[in-house]
Amino acid sequence: MKNIDYRYRLADPELGSSEMEYLSKCIGEGMISSQGRFVHQFETEFSAACGAEYGVAVANGTCALHLALEALGVGPGDEVIVPSLTFIATANTVTHAGATPLFADVDPDTLCISPDTIEPWVSPKTKAIIPVHLLGQPCNMPEICRFAKQRGLHVIEDAAEAHGAEVNGQRVGSFGEINCFSFYANKIITTGEGGMCTTNDAALADRMRLLRGHGMDPNRRYWHSVIGYNYRMTNLQAAVGLAQLPCLDTWIEKRRWIYSRYRELLGYLGNLLYFLEEPQGTRSACWMSTLMLKDPNCRDKLLDLVGLAGVMVLVEPWREEAGRGRGAGQARRSQGPRMALRSSRHLPSKTLSKRPWSKFPLGFL
Repeated sequence: MKNIDYRYRLADPELGSSEMEYLSKCIGEGMISSQGRFVHQFETEFSAACGAEYGVAVANGTCALHLALEALGVGPGDEVIVPSLTFIATANTVTHAGATPLFADVDPDTLCISPDTIEPWVSPKTKAIIPVHLLGQPCNMPEICRFAKQRGLHVIEDAAEAHGAEVNGQRVGSFGEINCFSFYANKIITTGEGGMCTTNDAALADRMRLLRGHGMDPNRRYWHSVIGYNYRMTNLQAAVGLAQLPCLDTWIEKRRWIYSRYRELLGYLGNLLYFLEEPQGTRSACWMSTLMLKDPNCRDKLLDLVGLAGVMVLVEPWREEAGRGRGAGQARRSQGPRMALRSSRHLPSKTLSKRPWSKFPLGFL
């Protein structure tokens, strides 16, 4: 592998004049903490964009997951099924709640869990399922929700990487009892740090707001009816998110176009790699453009190829599940290494022209 000076990092936040305008309003009004008007407005508009009734803005996506588990009463003695392939926060928050994570394998065609991979882990102790829409590809939520309902299990969507993704025309963030998003700087919509829980259940929304703000009774200031947390989003963060929200559809379309270009440009290497296909009825947000390597030995040379075009790549090795919980270390290794290529709209079109990618003959790898 060569030392390459990447011109285009894996992810850059999309920031512009609208964000600056809204932030200036926060500062001008002196409302920079969690009490400003932008928080409620962002909650209302983002949840509506997801097709959900209520939004509860929080400090980050990890807080969103933990808050969801707490609001649903998940705790010691319970088990929660999570994917074996996900960012560690999904499992960590189950542990934070005092429950035990169970690691279900993912479907090799989608990198998402499904009823078939969930079924072996269901037990009398199972309380909830957390499907993760990995790298922007949504899980088959109608099937998972039917499966969970038949068994009396809660469903919490982890949509941290999938703002705007759809299943059968319905957006993620509206399927589960509670649905969780991250607005970290590398996400499609960002607030720097930040997260959101969406739900169609008014009682759950009220419960999450109570827990989010130290458990303080909304009708009796400084009266704490439960032990809560300080998981609030600031007005400054909400202002940035609100400014970005109108661009969501445009940004997703650009990411999907970039994904299609990668497929065209690397199509001649079909004997060494392949791109994931969207299952019928799903529409990925293409947070990252993901390809799978058929031959792990070609990884470094492929990194050089993509790097010479200036594009940074995230490499995920063969899965090595670790940590506590039933199923840790036991998921089948049905896939070779994965590579996620930059999908941000800041990637210039000329970088995705044939010229930077056509320097390599068919036998390059």
